[in-house]
Amino acid sequence: MPDCTAPLWPCGMTGAVACLAGIPDLAVVIHGSSGCFFYPQSLLPVPLFSTFIHEREVIFGSLDRFAEVLGSIPPSYRRVAVVTTCVPAIVGEEIREVLPESAILLDSPGFAGQMEVGYGRALAALDPGIDHEEKGVNIAGLNLLDPFTSGNLLEAGRLLSLAGATAGTRIPQDPLDRISRCGTMTVSVNPDLPPGTGEVAGSLLGLIDIEETFSLLGDRIPGVDISPVLAETSRAEERIQRAADKYLKRFDPPRAVVFGGFAYATFAADTLKRYLDADILMVGSRNGLRASPFPAREMVQIGEISGFLSGEKPDLVIGSSFERSAWPGAAFVGLTPPLRGRVLLRSRSLAGIEGTLSFMEEALNACMDRRRKIRG
Repeated sequence: MPDCTAPLWPCGMTGAVACLAGIPDLAVVIHGSSGCFFYPQSLLPVPLFSTFIHEREVIFGSLDRFAEVLGSIPPSYRRVAVVTTCVPAIVGEEIREVLPESAILLDSPGFAGQMEVGYGRALAALDPGIDHEEKGVNIAGLNLLDPFTSGNLLEAGRLLSLAGATAGTRIPQDPLDRISRCGTMTVSVNPDLPPGTGEVAGSLLGLIDIEETFSLLGDRIPGVDISPVLAETSRAEERIQRAADKYLKRFDPPRAVVFGGFAYATFAADTLKRYLDADILMVGSRNGLRASPFPAREMVQIGEISGFLSGEKPDLVIGSSFERSAWPGAAFVGLTPPLRGRVLLRSRSLAGIEGTLSFMEEALNACMDRRRKIRG
């Protein structure tokens, strides 16, 4: 497991901050050093606050510093959440006495685990509530660290609207009062991040899962018509198969390696196998393993990843800038941060029908570009 400074996958502190910072009326204060602050601030597109403690505060206490920081928070924030980092967690200073009574105090140091651990702790602290009168379908699995979050949210809302369902609470990217009034049914755009409330109808990663998820919604929610969604998934399947068949008439199936969070990486591997008959050499998970139809292991160390890539020499690499740099001769598709050297402005989805279409479009174009370079 990587420590708090490991570059390949964020630590639990960063995961907690990413979860809480998605809520627009919640001020997130990182109780720690400048380094603990600037790492998540460099990754998250929202304002964060910090105590910026030094050696003096560690030795003599940080209550005065806390009072100063709390006084600088704009009144537009309804509540405050404080996330403690490694040193304060070890020292164990009692800071509750200077916090507002409504404040959320979350102990989530980097050594407590990976990003998902901190994210789960933060979500539990928020305690999303169920309102049985709420008819909307919640959208879960949202995470500000994820480059696909905004696109996934838009695509999930589009599909729900297409079926005549209402999008409910965005977990956890809605105001606090909305988080406390979630609907009873939820769809997920990233199963690695459970919603912590309600019944999960299923995942929106991949066309098969989309059909299964909406079939369940159609059974459970009166007035929902899933036929437009099923018709669109069928059309998308045909489009992908035509493009993939055209590629396979000219080239062999790619030998591929996929790196990322387990849910995303497994989706990518399954999609490549399904449409391109790709030889999946390895699913390199950043965040643990579950049952997988592909060779899989947790791979979070740069040296291990570089050695594997140079040994296997894949045609196609799905992952982050680290993998692209480690094996630059392969076709590359970005799946997980960091994705350096690219300008990312539009809302790109991985979930939903458009997410599958977008992923296969990028994979096919990357493979064809590589073939042109080889011929040239």
